[in-house]
Amino acid sequence: MQTIRKALIPVAGLGTRFLPATKAQPKEMLPLVDKPVIQHVVEEAIRSGIQSITLITGRGKQAIENHFDVAFELEDTLRRRGKTEDLDLVQTITHMAQFAYVRQGEPLGLGHAVLCAEHAIGKEPFALLLGDDVFDEEDVALGALIAAHQATGKSVVGVQQVPLEHVSRYGVVNAPITDGEWWNVSTIVEKPQPEFAPSLWAVVGRYILTPEVFVHLHQVQPGVGGEYQLTDALAMLAQEGNLVAAPIPARRYDTGNKLDYLKANVEFALKREDLGHDFLVYLKELVAERA
Repeated sequence: MQTIRKALIPVAGLGTRFLPATKAQPKEMLPLVDKPVIQHVVEEAIRSGIQSITLITGRGKQAIENHFDVAFELEDTLRRRGKTEDLDLVQTITHMAQFAYVRQGEPLGLGHAVLCAEHAIGKEPFALLLGDDVFDEEDVALGALIAAHQATGKSVVGVQQVPLEHVSRYGVVNAPITDGEWWNVSTIVEKPQPEFAPSLWAVVGRYILTPEVFVHLHQVQPGVGGEYQLTDALAMLAQEGNLVAAPIPARRYDTGNKLDYLKANVEFALKREDLGHDFLVYLKELVAERA
């Protein structure tokens, strides 16, 4: 089975849920403590063996490109001041992977974003990672999908169970008939109302896709808001028996809304050796005061 070498990460969204913070900076550059969300996503891909990463950008996203590029003035200043640890930190970011960038000229949906990068992928399977969901680096996330693809040769959606009242935020697939590490997808519905959801198994922003998905994306018609939905192309793969779902056995942090983003910052800070203890002491004192 062909090794997964390439990944796509769409970063062209406007980030309107985080206005005004995202008026002049990409939402993907919002930090979890001191590391931007997009870097967490990139590092997950690299831990899974990805070598080449294409970011699908849009207008006003230059900060993301700059983050993964050489910062000559900064590096020169750190070098002259003898700040070797900081210098190593910023240089490591640049050399993590081979980076390429594709512009999505119009915000026409996730399916359109993926189609914009067809030429960068070619005829091989690839990973697709969305930035709102960040997974614990100590757990296996994308690796679970790669294992399912290598066992089946099919496209894979990463899923986790969510509360019934949250299914309308996600694409949702049918539940498994039997226990196993993955199962065939017969139904996938984009943001269903709770009463019409096929299960509680939601697609949580991680995919392994075969190049056949591009054939279907070329056939997808625009839906609500004129957007081209990736889910419609995945539904075609499911009808052909070429889509499976794989549970992701990793702690997930939803950075796509303000409350969960704040929770993620707290939990990431508590895991830090340099911050965790003192921050926990502060939180306990704060809770005692508010109580």
